[in-house]
Amino acid sequence: MPEDSVGLASYNMDSHHCQMTAIEGAVRNEGNVEIGVNPYPIAYRALTPKRGECTNLLVPVALSSSHIAFGSIRMEPVFMILGQSAATASAQAIDAACAVQDVDYAKLRERLLADRQILDYTGPAKRGGGDRYTALDSLQGIVVDDTKATLAGTWTPTILPHGIHQGYVHDGAAGDGKSVAAFHAKLPKPGRYEVQVAYSPNENRATNVPVEIAAKGGAEKRSLNQRTPPPIGGLFASLGTFEFGETAEVRLGNEGADGHVIADAVRFVPAD
Repeated sequence: MPEDSVGLASYNMDSHHCQMTAIEGAVRNEGNVEIGVNPYPIAYRALTPKRGECTNLLVPVALSSSHIAFGSIRMEPVFMILGQSAATASAQAIDAACAVQDVDYAKLRERLLADRQILDYTGPAKRGGGDRYTALDSLQGIVVDDTKATLAGTWTPTILPHGIHQGYVHDGAAGDGKSVAAFHAKLPKPGRYEVQVAYSPNENRATNVPVEIAAKGGAEKRSLNQRTPPPIGGLFASLGTFEFGETAEVRLGNEGADGHVIADAVRFVPAD
């Protein structure tokens, strides 16, 4: 964290897609990135140019940051916060007859705090802009996230402030049978486990997602309606209880699916 904070930003990283492109006959949005963040400080140094270029300029809007960081910083309340801090620093630079790079940060911080500027975040940790993500370590059972799944065909990652572990992948409503997400798990011991699938419901989801469970007695097939809110904690829907050996596999496909297929996570819960 920077030692010369002049304000906080807290909006999720939100970079909209750059273009629409055709992939295997389907239109896809390309370049969308959305990541939730905790409130974080912005350094005074990000507002100052290089000394060799200019010594009397502060830049609270077009500040020095990466493209990804600016996707979060770029909100009007943050610009107002930085504008206040930049004005205070400018006044102190004039009073001290010094370059903006030489402003005494201790004095700047003291004045900003006196003006009720918030420079450090000491509240509870947030996940995805409002604690709407569900962390993997907060879930019981054996959970396999989509980031650990074996993906075949075309899947598009979607990072939104909900679901399991910061987002999911979807098939773009292709329904062509080419997209398969295989969730493999090593179980603590052979036995009976309830299989639960996580997804984020929406009216554009498929009502007939084909699912295959590689159980001990052979493959079991189920169909999942992802337009219906998942009943287990608002996160998971149960496919039933099955006998497994030391390993288990669940495969979500998209053959004949009548909407978007969401692959987020699969959970194995001991039934005994």
